[in-house]
Order: sequence, then structure tokens, then C-alpha cells
Amino acid sequence: MVAKYSDRVMLMQYKSTRNSKIRLEASQVIVQGISEEGGLFIPERFPDISGQFSRLSKLGYQALATDIFSYFLTDFTHDELETCVSRAYTQEKFGPEPVLLKSLAGVGNRHILELWHGPTCAFKDMALQILPYFLSIAQKKNTSGRKAVILVATSGDTGKAALEGFRDVPDTRVVVFYPQNGVSPMQKKQMISQEGKNVNVCAIHGNFDDAQTAVKHIFTDEQTKLVLKENGMMFSSANSINWGRLLPQIVYYFYAYFRLSETGKVELGQPINIVVPTGNFGNILAAYYASQMGLPVNRFICASNTNKVLTDFIHTGIYDRRRKFYTTSSPSMDILISSNLERLLYAFSGENDVKLADWMNQLASGGHYDVGVEVMNRLQKLFFAGYSNDKDTANTLRETWILENYLCDTHTAVALGVYNQYVQASGDENTPTVIASTASPYKFAGSVLEALNTKTTQDEFANIAVLEKLTGIAAPVQLNALQKKTVRFTEAISSEQVSEYVLKTLGIGR
Repeated sequence: MVAKYSDRVMLMQYKSTRNSKIRLEASQVIVQGISEEGGLFIPERFPDISGQFSRLSKLGYQALATDIFSYFLTDFTHDELETCVSRAYTQEKFGPEPVLLKSLAGVGNRHILELWHGPTCAFKDMALQILPYFLSIAQKKNTSGRKAVILVATSGDTGKAALEGFRDVPDTRVVVFYPQNGVSPMQKKQMISQEGKNVNVCAIHGNFDDAQTAVKHIFTDEQTKLVLKENGMMFSSANSINWGRLLPQIVYYFYAYFRLSETGKVELGQPINIVVPTGNFGNILAAYYASQMGLPVNRFICASNTNKVLTDFIHTGIYDRRRKFYTTSSPSMDILISSNLERLLYAFSGENDVKLADWMNQLASGGHYDVGVEVMNRLQKLFFAGYSNDKDTANTLRETWILENYLCDTHTAVALGVYNQYVQASGDENTPTVIASTASPYKFAGSVLEALNTKTTQDEFANIAVLEKLTGIAAPVQLNALQKKTVRFTEAISSEQVSEYVLKTLGIGR
């Protein structure tokens, strides 16, 4: 019998943010995606691995990922975890290193964590290249041959990364919904030209929140789930509501810290700041979870664009989505309902599932909730929040290129701008700071050119060529290759039609 990692570490089980009595194993929560009552799964504890930093800091990315996964996926065998990691993070997909860390000069002790060197040129690849392997193994342990229907709501990057990750994976179907006018031209082209026999893409008349709400509703709709079960299928998710999507993102924060240590920029045990351009709160939550495992973090800097619902929440303790929705130059952050915040609030409320469920019900019914002074104070102790509008984001992007010869995308520019706000407010420019860079600048070539005061056209591939000539930096080959790909998906529906569309796509509509 092959030894499980649970022979080396304690068995890890998972509970729901809205029902603390639930106890499921990792493979069950990866398959299920979201709890039946609508809550999100979280591990029952976070192991402290700080005592192992000396050993872990010497590991490559694959070995580090396997080690961290072993604490959470305890019903997976050692061989299963190694297989998942070795197939996901290959040199063919990511290059010699899955992520790169580049230090900037100028104000502050800043280090850009480039997370976009994977197949779709966005940070979502770091999780969505491995999730299909997790899910395939989890299915064999739990579903008795039922096929997984992966539903995805995307603000741009998750959709393409999920489509690419699950393309032609046996026993899976992937259905992606995106806001029709809420993604960049390159993000749209990536999705609607996606290859694969098991994929479908559909636009939604509305914004990302409309798509996300519709998809989450399907997960808890008993009639729809029954129809799937009768046809040998079940729903799962590739959004960061799925623990299997969130867990891989913890790894790269440790990896960045260890690379800073290796180059002498931090000493093991020295605190750092982490800056994340934030929409659905998953990426910054992964950083927080890393800190719960021993990563020394001074402040988490939550960077928003004009849709600054998170910034206002951290400042006031009141989450209020009843506001104008803006379409910005950083579209992956154009979100007013940040799903993963629920996981953080579960922890900060003392794991009070009743209170948490009440807040989420208030958000669904009335559009707002108030967490009170105690939770707000806990938030403000750890999190700094700021926002950058499109004009300021363009200025930051342009200055970073001119003054530091570093070309970033608009989302990373939001993070850099809010970091500058943090330094001005706190005076803390000496703490080593990791800034998450979430996408290649060539995914948003038009917006980047506009920031550089350069004329653009409606042809995004022409914009890419101009940006290459202007900067001398080659665009990722996978983006240029899209120009020759055939558009496959053109349908657009209302959010009320999502359930009907899914069943029709699966060939089981009634």
C-alpha cells in the first residue's frame, strides 16, 4: 500500500464558512467546489512551517509546492502529489522558473513577483495548470465515474486559464461566462478562440458580478444538480472559491520570500510587506494564509481600482456594493462582490458561522453589511487599503517605464501606485516589499500604449507590434499566435439564462 502524506502529518479536514460542523477531506472539497449551503471550504487549521525555513528555502518550485500541498491534501498519496506538480509546472509551460522576482530601484524596497509566465500570460496559470490534476485524482476517489462540469465566471484571466488547463481533460466539461464588455480585447480573443472538444464560452449581458452570482446560484440549485446527477455529472468550480484553486497560490509567496533570502535581501524571519492588485480577494487571501503558516508579513497592501469596494470596506468596516460599477483599464479587478473575503471574515469573526452567514445574506438581499468595530480593527491592523483611478494608474505605469525601465501591465501599476500611497501614509519605505504582478503588459497592450502617450488602434495585434517596437521587449509568442486562431464562441445571454444555457450545452436541457 502506498503511504499517504497523512502518515507523516496530521489528517487535514475542511469545514464550511457557513457551517462549522462540516468535516470533509481535501479530495471531497476539490470535487464539490462550494459547500451545499453556499459556504466556502477552509482547512480546519494552518500548520506553522516556520521552523523548517532553512530546509524549505533550498527547494526548487516543484519540491516546495509538493511539500506545502502535503499538509493540506492529506488524502492524496506522495506519488499523486508529485505527479500533479511535475505535470503542471513544466519548463515547456512556464520556462526555467514558474515565477520570476525582479527588484526595482527608486523609492522603497520593492520586488516585483512576476506570476504571468505560464500558458495564458496571467497569474491564474499558477493554480489552473495544477487544478485539473488535483480534480482528476479527486474524482477517482469520490465520484464513482461521474463527469465534472467546471463552471467559471471570469473577469478576464480566470476564464482563459481554466479553459487551457482543462482542455480535453478526460471526464470534464468546462463552461466559462464572461462580461461581454468587461474584458480586454486580448482576454476576449483568448477565450472565444479556445481549442478543445470539452469547452464552451459564453458572454453575459452585464458585469462580472452578474456572471459570478448566476454561477454561484447554479451550484446551490437543487433541481439543476438533480438533472446533472441523473445524467452522470456533477458541478465543480475553477474559480478561487474552490480550495484547489486557492491552495497553489500560497506557494509562490513562500518561494518569493526564499528567493529574497537567497540573494541577501532579507534574513530568514525578517518581515516583508505584500502588495496585491485585488478583485475577488483570492490572491491576497493566499498571502494571508501563507502568513498563518509562518511567513513573516508586516502589512498586506490591498490595491483596488476605481471599483474600490474593498478599500472602502477596510477603511469603514462596511461592505457596500450599492454603487456605480466602473469599466476600467484594469478589467480583471472590475468586481463589486469579492467572494473570498468571506473566508477572511470567517477567521476574523472567531469562526462564527452564524454571524458570517448573516452578513452574506445581508449582502445578497440588501447589498451591504457592517462587520462592526472589533473586526474592522483587526482588518486595519494587518491590511492597508488604497485605490488608483485610471489616470493615476497610467501615470504610475509611464513613470515606472521611464524612470526604472520596467514595463508592467495596468493591474500591476495599480499595485505600484497603492504601494506609493502606503509609503506616504506610513513612512515605511525600508521593509522589503513583494508586489504581485498578475499579467503580461501585452494582454492589455492598448491601455499600456495609452499610458505611454502612444497612439493606439482598434486592432490589438497592431497595438502589440507598436508596443514591441517602442520598448524593445518581445511579446509572449502565445499572444501573437492568437491572431491566426478561429473564433469559435459568439453567443451572448442574460444572467437569468445561465442555467438554461449550461443544461443545453451539456445536452441535458429539459
